Amino acid sequence: MPQVAVELGVNMTDRFDCHHCNESLYGKKYILKEENPHCVACFEELYANTCEECGTPIGCDCKDLSYKDRHWHEGCFHCSRCGNSLVDKPFAAKEEQLLCTDCYSNEYSSKCQECKKTIMPGTRKMEYKGSSWHETCFTCQRCQQPIGTKSFIPKENQNFCVPCYEKQYALQCVQCKKPITTGGVTYREQPWHKECFVCTACKKQLSGQRFTARDEFPYCLTCFCDLYAKKCAGCTNPISGLGGTKYISFEERQWHNDCFNCKKCSLSLVGRGFLTERDDILCPDCGKDI
Repeated sequence: MPQVAVELGVNMTDRFDCHHCNESLYGKKYILKEENPHCVACFEELYANTCEECGTPIGCDCKDLSYKDRHWHEGCFHCSRCGNSLVDKPFAAKEEQLLCTDCYSNEYSSKCQECKKTIMPGTRKMEYKGSSWHETCFTCQRCQQPIGTKSFIPKENQNFCVPCYEKQYALQCVQCKKPITTGGVTYREQPWHKECFVCTACKKQLSGQRFTARDEFPYCLTCFCDLYAKKCAGCTNPISGLGGTKYISFEERQWHNDCFNCKKCSLSLVGRGFLTERDDILCPDCGKDI
């Protein structure tokens, strides 16, 4: 840092000159720069910062105020809108212009969606879908408590904390009787949580899966077939009858279409005449010798 001093009591036989212009500094104010003395005029010419506002050097007898490598006289350091001094006051910068907090807020700060007042720089604010609120103004529509950083649910341009939304709007699952806040499925015009809508037998979730019902109870296809479907007389596997599955029925016995074949020659008997021998079915040719 430059040092300013007045030289006194120096032996007049010694030289004590300005490092730049070589003028004697005896009895004069001088400034040290890198341990070299300079007269005030030379120092200001060589090293003084230029004021951003008035464009003149900031002399040694002036206070040099700086911000991001820019410099001002103390009297020039003011708001570019209202002209009030910014010395020892908070300020903001916008497009290289310095503004007091009032001018910055009026021109650039967000307005609170609730109270319509300016949200001052440096204060906490809440933002949602392009709108802003003071932290204390972002409240639940029902209980009027600040939501803060907690979860919330929007409804018809209003915001609700989760407990209030559940009390006022959420459907209740017919299975667990608890509110359905997200997702959910409807079966027989009744709401269910996805995780509650399960197969009556194996408890596998049915949401997004094919299923059927018996006595109004839902079942996955596998359980329904195992428990209730008729068994094919040919392969003994269940005949679901679902999804347009075709089957043959004869004397309280059923067959898959693909299984309704002659016992001897395996010819398909679908749409053909056939004969029976005990539990077997035969085509007319194979049944000639019966």
